[in-house]
Amino acid sequence: MEPELHPDLKPLEFLLGTWEGAGVGDYPTIEAFQFGQEVTFSHNGKPFLIYQSRTWLLEEDGSIGRPLGTETGYWRARPDNELEVTLAHPTGIVEIYVGRVAFHRIDLQTDVVARTESAKEVTAGTRMYGLLPEKNGVRDLGWVYEMAAMGQPLQVHLSAQLRHVTPVASGE
Repeated sequence: MEPELHPDLKPLEFLLGTWEGAGVGDYPTIEAFQFGQEVTFSHNGKPFLIYQSRTWLLEEDGSIGRPLGTETGYWRARPDNELEVTLAHPTGIVEIYVGRVAFHRIDLQTDVVARTESAKEVTAGTRMYGLLPEKNGVRDLGWVYEMAAMGQPLQVHLSAQLRHVTPVASGE
């Protein structure tokens, strides 16, 4: 039996489920690339969402290439539509974001970025997630990630458009 969605999570309910799609990445320290992504937002009845993301390289012919980044974390709703997000990466980076949800748009910025001694230098980030207008019963989620790293100023690093691929079991 699916647990009932915690009332504090109502503003984030639109995120629930699995999203899949493709995006682009670029940064002054790397070559531009295309990637595939799967993101899942779930819950267990407590006042947070469970977040998991995995990405893989998309080859020039569209075939799936090597695995890229993965991250996992928790999205905690706060009063007045504020939000706290903790993300951990297997590359030795942990990020804490704060931000707001307004209708179907979420804006986040890093409050803290911590890293292990061997991790790449990342100093700040912003993320924006937004539900795109529904077309023919299909929902898409767009997102953009800006990063300051390796001595570079904050700038767009990744963006993607993901299609909602699983039904939401929380009364939507």
